[in-house]
Amino acid sequence: MNKIAAIARLTRIEHSAMLIIAVLAGELISGGIPQLQTLALSMITPIFVSMGSFAINDYFDVEADIANRRMNRPIAAGHIKMKEALAVAIASFVIGVAASAFINVYASAIALIFAALAVLYSYRMKEMLLVGNVYIALSMVIPFIYGNFVVASSINYNIILISIIIFLAGLAREIHGMVRDYEGDKKARNVRNLVFHVGERKSSAFALTLYCEAIAISIFMFFFMKPFAGNIFYLGAITIVDAMLLYVAIGSLRNGSSRRFSDMSRNISLGAMALALVVYLISPLLHLAL
Repeated sequence: MNKIAAIARLTRIEHSAMLIIAVLAGELISGGIPQLQTLALSMITPIFVSMGSFAINDYFDVEADIANRRMNRPIAAGHIKMKEALAVAIASFVIGVAASAFINVYASAIALIFAALAVLYSYRMKEMLLVGNVYIALSMVIPFIYGNFVVASSINYNIILISIIIFLAGLAREIHGMVRDYEGDKKARNVRNLVFHVGERKSSAFALTLYCEAIAISIFMFFFMKPFAGNIFYLGAITIVDAMLLYVAIGSLRNGSSRRFSDMSRNISLGAMALALVVYLISPLLHLAL
């Protein structure tokens, strides 16, 4: 693996595409796409803050990654040195936060806070009961809120509901991740997380409850919240998303100890959330077109 490929793997650059979609959706729903310069800056911030977040996480998490046999992590696999990963993280954070400073004070504050939280999460918060998982779920939500405040000075009601949906689904996905990685995390860091306290089955049941709440809100939006109300595209696409999440949630409850199902469900849930982002972007566009 060459150095560029290792950095791309370290920073999970593919996740940046999902963040860009979320920011665009937040902007579109909250006031419309901004001028080109502001639009470009609003894309730079989430891309680089995300890159820095993944890099610093791998930097602090190398022992757990080795214990969990996650050789797709470039530091654990020896493809990139720890000091190089730290340099990538610092540079990414600086670029991301600096770009937000040219937009407005709201965007700058959001970028700075979440860059700091990313470091705290990787260093310590992930070991605190549910606190680290809540942070990860919030990090999935923040691109919508960030996009909202790029173009507006107050929060849009649709953004609030979408944020709740993404937060609940993201937290549920995090809980499934805890179940999947529990043995390795326990050996490497002696983690006493939710799985340690209540067990795999109850943790999976909690995740199912969170997914069901997210699904209920997504259905509510079809009936009551424009531009999603009565939007047939939204209904069809969000039904697929909801079905994928239910499959993962129910399957995890039944097959919690199966590593094969856990790995498969991780990809399905990621795909469902990626599709949800596209839905929240395209639905308002179709509403405007009509």
